[in-house]
Amino acid sequence: MSLAPQTLRGEVTIRHLSKSFTLNGRPLPVLSDVNLQIRSGESLAIVGASGSGKTTLLRILAGLDTADNGEVLIDGKAVKGMGAERAVIFQEPRLLPWLTVLDNVAFGLDTRGGVSREEARNRARRYVHLVGLQAFESAYPRQLSGGMAQRVGIARALAVQPEILLLDEPLGALDAMTKISMQQELTRIWRDEDVTTILVTHDLEEAIYLADRILILPREKNAAPRLIEIDLPRPRDRSSPQFVRHREELLNLFGLH
Repeated sequence: MSLAPQTLRGEVTIRHLSKSFTLNGRPLPVLSDVNLQIRSGESLAIVGASGSGKTTLLRILAGLDTADNGEVLIDGKAVKGMGAERAVIFQEPRLLPWLTVLDNVAFGLDTRGGVSREEARNRARRYVHLVGLQAFESAYPRQLSGGMAQRVGIARALAVQPEILLLDEPLGALDAMTKISMQQELTRIWRDEDVTTILVTHDLEEAIYLADRILILPREKNAAPRLIEIDLPRPRDRSSPQFVRHREELLNLFGLH
């Protein structure tokens, strides 16, 4: 049963989005005329070579950066900076070392206001349980493994009950076995919470495992982004012919096979 309010929608519209940076006094295009409709409750992965603009696009969606041209709409309303309907998970969980697991998860609720301390702790406790860390509520970040710390970061983001969860390489620093375990965990949480999820990753297999669709950003700015539908049932079998076919398709697109 989902813990998220049923009123949340999380539909994202990207229209003619462009962004450049300045390098040695000259404009360096990073995103060029990106258009995309992200469905409510969808899991979208963004992949591309280094410099293709993956993290820049995610930061614009989060309201941390602004585009030069175009717009982003959430549920039909233009994005003007950061908003309570979005939560971001970075590669490093960025936990506060002087707070326990429970207090780290409650921290976002405490800083946003509108929630009593008791309600913040009760809600934080629910999400600590959701990510399987109920036995570590009183632990401090230094006592956690990398995977456990990332679970705390996920719980903290979910505790504010966002419409949209934005993930920037959240599993990139984990070892292979922990990464697979966390991918399974993310699939379960996404299903239980019914939240729109937008994931930036360099891991093509991770994108296939987690996403409904994959957005491929080209390095060449005169080329259009490409969308691939991942029509596989969950839980996904990495050894199935269909999964392997999608992996081969992506490898071919990137000239890696």
